[in-house]
Amino acid sequence: MEDKLSASSKLAYQNKRLKVLLEKYKQSHHLQNALIQLSEQASTVAELTLLYPAIHDILQKYVPSKSFYVVLSNQDTQSLELSYFSDEKDGIAVALNQTNSFDEGATGYVFKQGKTTCFTKQQMQDAAAKGLFKALGTPAEHWVGVPVYQERNIIGVLAAQSYDTRKGYSDQQIQLLEVMSLYLATAIERVKKRELLESEVKIRTRALTQSNDALNLEIEQRKRALQRQQILFKISELATQAKNLNDAYVKIHEIIKTITYAENLYIALYDKESGWISFPYCVDEFKDNTQPRRFAKGYSELVISTEETQLIHPCRAKKLIEKGVVQRAKPVKKEQMATSWLGAPLKTSQGVMGLIVCQAYYNKHIFNQDDCELITFVSHQIAAVLQTKLANQAIKKSHQELEFRVSEKTKELRQTNLHLQMQMEERKKIEQQLYHDAHHDSLTSLPNRSLFLTQLEKTLQHFQRFPEHHFAVLFIDLDKFKDINDQLGHHAGDQFLISVAELFSQCIREHDLLARLGGDEFVILLTHLTEPQQAEDVANRIIDLMKKPFSLKGTSLQSGASIGITYSKHDYTHTDEIIRDADAAMYYAKNSGRNRYELFHPLLSQSVSQQELHILHHLDALPMSFRSSEIITLDEQHQSESLFEAFGEHPILGLTSFDILKKFASDKEQHLEVELQLLQRAYAQALEANVSMALVPCSCLLLEPHEFTLFTEVLSKQIGQSQLCLLFDEQEIRHACATQLENLKKLPHLGYSIGLNNFARDRCELNLLTDVNFDYLLLSSTFSKRILQQESYDFQLQGVLAITKLKTIKVIAKGPSILNFRTLLDKHGLAFFVGKQHSLVCAEQSPTSTTQSQLS
Repeated sequence: MEDKLSASSKLAYQNKRLKVLLEKYKQSHHLQNALIQLSEQASTVAELTLLYPAIHDILQKYVPSKSFYVVLSNQDTQSLELSYFSDEKDGIAVALNQTNSFDEGATGYVFKQGKTTCFTKQQMQDAAAKGLFKALGTPAEHWVGVPVYQERNIIGVLAAQSYDTRKGYSDQQIQLLEVMSLYLATAIERVKKRELLESEVKIRTRALTQSNDALNLEIEQRKRALQRQQILFKISELATQAKNLNDAYVKIHEIIKTITYAENLYIALYDKESGWISFPYCVDEFKDNTQPRRFAKGYSELVISTEETQLIHPCRAKKLIEKGVVQRAKPVKKEQMATSWLGAPLKTSQGVMGLIVCQAYYNKHIFNQDDCELITFVSHQIAAVLQTKLANQAIKKSHQELEFRVSEKTKELRQTNLHLQMQMEERKKIEQQLYHDAHHDSLTSLPNRSLFLTQLEKTLQHFQRFPEHHFAVLFIDLDKFKDINDQLGHHAGDQFLISVAELFSQCIREHDLLARLGGDEFVILLTHLTEPQQAEDVANRIIDLMKKPFSLKGTSLQSGASIGITYSKHDYTHTDEIIRDADAAMYYAKNSGRNRYELFHPLLSQSVSQQELHILHHLDALPMSFRSSEIITLDEQHQSESLFEAFGEHPILGLTSFDILKKFASDKEQHLEVELQLLQRAYAQALEANVSMALVPCSCLLLEPHEFTLFTEVLSKQIGQSQLCLLFDEQEIRHACATQLENLKKLPHLGYSIGLNNFARDRCELNLLTDVNFDYLLLSSTFSKRILQQESYDFQLQGVLAITKLKTIKVIAKGPSILNFRTLLDKHGLAFFVGKQHSLVCAEQSPTSTTQSQLS
């Protein structure tokens, strides 16, 4: 029995314990379920105003909480504000913005205490009586307040109250409220963030929408601006591309078609002065063209008078007609009446010049405000183009009228000008003839002294600026001209002068100048010269031509020319000095035997007494010296020959070659004495220098009969190993007489070497090489240089080399700078050259008596 009682009590204990556990598990299940529902609400609810009712609904399932409210602290005002309120007695809901004294009531007490507080009706009254808080609202049978924490800070209070004495709050229910308060703060924060995020999204969405709207508007505006800009480009092209006004009207129509309906379009022009409207362009379904009319009360006149774009539909057209603003001259058929009319004024700075109109029939198109704006914009640009075109057309028409009048006037003036031109040409011919007569010789038509001096002055000035551009003046005096005049008369003399002028013209180049000074005196100005030899070549050609006989009146005449040459130099400052020196050289040539030329030298212009002149012409009183030049090959190998040239120290001329000084000998005997003396000195110096062959220049004076005897006697007395080669100048040999040539040919037979000096200076005569047995041939520096410049001279050289090779004549090139060109000359067949000069000891002066005793 005891066992049964023990078992029964044990079973009752276990049942009790199971009930407790079941209640506990039930409470945990409710709590977990409530939290899950709260979490779902916090995740799905978008606003706090929706969250609190959802929490309220959850609590009502597990806690007596028909009366429920939530109070949160406002950080700005530091007061408690109602966030949610629902009450059985005091109303279902209270406005959230209503002022409530929660800080002073039981809610404020819980907020300040920071812990859960539960009151019955009596306990709340007792606490209020103690002054812990104020009793607010309808007293509840049961009241519980739970603080809401966020982290460690209290942010509000969650309160529930029951007006039923039977429905109080158990510990499990209070615990549920406390757990709910813990998750409430997190849920509130999540909803607030979602609320804030959604608010920001809405604001951002609104901003993006506004921005998108603005962007669309800007895009639309830019499209319109681009469209207008393209239209402007097309209109601006009209000014250059349109050939005429009609072409411009067609292109304008094409442009309008791109922006609006323009199947029917016309352009009208208004002349304010005449009061007429013309229609230069019209494309219409019913009208091919429109005739001009006076300004009246039509649609076009309305646009012109108001200076504004007019958009007219049937309704407005009826009102305008009723008001009398528009009047029709004659009725218009209904089918031909425009259902939509749009006209824009063509305005310029001078006012309205016309209008452009688009119209539609049968409601094919209804023009709107956009069309109005576009055509208004385009009309301003078109007006400027049309104004320019019209102005150009007016100018062109004016020009055509002016050209016609000018053409008519020109025809009238042409006859007058033709007559004047004939008179002017006649006068010009007379002036040219007068100028020619004033500057040319009337007999020969050559330039006269005036023109020659003018050209010479220009040449001298050019030479002073460009010293490398040399010139020369040849002063020519005809020999025996007085005899021709005396024998045949002045007419024959004139014919002779004309013939001579033609011959002289053949001897000069085109840019050279030949002039007649008067009588039988001629002058030649040679320009662009590189060496004096070129002037000497011209002189030689003239002398050769003058040697030929002239035939006049069946009579053969023999004349000649004495020529003086002066070459450009820096001392010249005036043309008179040049003419003076050329004239002095000419007189010296005439006094020296005529039919020859002489180069000017300072002695010819020295004004000295006869006694001083006699002293200056004593060559035996001048100190003499020799210059030796060795003969070398291309590789500068020295040969056994040397060229000996004599120089004298003249008081005026300075150190001068004996070839020049011998011209000033006082007489032939003195010349012979000095030259023989120099010959002996050269022989002695050659022995002293141990030269096997001394080439010594000699004059043709030594070949004359009496002088040749003395010459050979002196040569026979020279004993030694050294030998002499007697060099004779080619020009002197060419003009030598028969006796002189015979004596020249005797010298090789007497055992003496002979040579030809300065060969081909002005011409190349090969017969001299074949007639005389020369041992040496010294080419002139002029010929050596010209070999490199002109092909014809190379042909002459090859002929010379062919003859000299046959006759075993040694050919030597000489010149001031011949060594600089020896490589080039070697290619032409020349192998020997005159080397640099070396001064020898000055030859002693000897009295004439000493020389005479030696000769005897």
